[in-house]
Amino acid sequence: MRSYLALLLFALLLAGCQQRDSLRDILDGGELVVVSRSSPTTFYLGREGPTGFEYDLAQLLAEDLGVELRLEPAFTLTEVLSHLERREAHLAAAGLSLTAERAARFHHSVPYAEISTQVIYRTGQRRPADMDDLGDLRLVVLAGSSHEQTLERLQASTQPGLRWQSLAEADSTELLERVENGEAELAMLDANEFRIQQALYPRLAVAFDLGEIQEMVWYMAPGEPGAALQARVNDLFQRLREEGRLELLKDRHFGHASALSRIGSHTFARSIRTQLPEWRGMIRQVAAEYQLDWRLLAAIAYQESHWDPEATSPTGVRGMMMLTTPTAEEMGVSNRTDPLQSLRGGARYFKQLRRRLPGDIPEPDRTWMALVAYNIGRAHLSDARVLTERMGGDPHRWADLMEYLPLLQKREYYRTTKYGFARGLEAVNYVQNIRHYYSILQWQDQPAEKPSPPLDTREFLPEVLRGVRLQAL
Repeated sequence: MRSYLALLLFALLLAGCQQRDSLRDILDGGELVVVSRSSPTTFYLGREGPTGFEYDLAQLLAEDLGVELRLEPAFTLTEVLSHLERREAHLAAAGLSLTAERAARFHHSVPYAEISTQVIYRTGQRRPADMDDLGDLRLVVLAGSSHEQTLERLQASTQPGLRWQSLAEADSTELLERVENGEAELAMLDANEFRIQQALYPRLAVAFDLGEIQEMVWYMAPGEPGAALQARVNDLFQRLREEGRLELLKDRHFGHASALSRIGSHTFARSIRTQLPEWRGMIRQVAAEYQLDWRLLAAIAYQESHWDPEATSPTGVRGMMMLTTPTAEEMGVSNRTDPLQSLRGGARYFKQLRRRLPGDIPEPDRTWMALVAYNIGRAHLSDARVLTERMGGDPHRWADLMEYLPLLQKREYYRTTKYGFARGLEAVNYVQNIRHYYSILQWQDQPAEKPSPPLDTREFLPEVLRGVRLQAL
């Protein structure tokens, strides 16, 4: 009996020695597997490829470990945690808050961000002031979310009459949709989720802030040794915070969430007088080289950089035409901040995009669609055209395309497309801004007796320009 126990103890010790921790598996396999929600605040396919706050953060960890990143997308919170439960991913980076229930199931990192919870309502309807004011209003939340757990806690303690509907196969966009169309009167979600999508739902507003700040963490697979991976993640977060890179990453993805509206026409009119004269000759030269209307090229350059050859975005695009590094290399641009190289590279790229569109798309719709591709990529433009046709619109007409392009930000639609989520509303604003600037440049460049520009545009000349003849360029 004694020998049997000794043998059993030896076997257990041997198994323990052979058990490999998560970090060792990652390093030996050369791959970090991360599960994340497919959403505008976490992970999606952008202009430059995969992007999103959580994706970029996970990429930094992969680079720190010297391995490749493989990101597994999920569409619900339940799906994210199920991936982790089944150990199909090393960690979940999905905008998840720290809760006692989750902490009991999974290892987790130190917090890397804080988020508040908001209750959203439709303006013109009854606006509750706080949780005590909900009454019989129909409230929706995501199943498995920390918001659902908050409601359960309140119901068990101070508000036994509290009622809500938990949606299992949904994301934040569906919650907002339900409030928008009247299926629900209130939705509870994270502040950043609402802020980044609010432009899609202009009738929705914040009823009140719940007041409690939640910490966001990464979760790791349960049951297996994970201390080493946990330590590396925590060390990365600490270094990113100390170096200020974490805040820069947040600003890149969330700092301009509500800045989609048009830059004032007054500002543009002033820029025509003060900035454009310096670049007019060069823009005309490049436009002539590529057989483009110089006013269109000028409008694109203004939208991209405000005619600043040194412009740099938080995402790393640079120069007068804000070229990505891969695009610059493809277009033969060795120095993106050289204004002549940038203008030539941007003009060449735009012409290439326009040329590759189906031959039966007429002008000026062809130009507007090429601008969409310049902004969010040909893949998403293709998805938008398919979606437009599916919805009964004409995929050859910009007027139809711009109506359905924002649907690429809504889960029920982008899940049916080949390339998934895209910032469709931003692309619409991008094109409309350029059309606006182009119209003004056309108008001011005509003889004084000629009428407003003949372009089919929904924009009107700003008040400051009506009845005023700008100095010829």
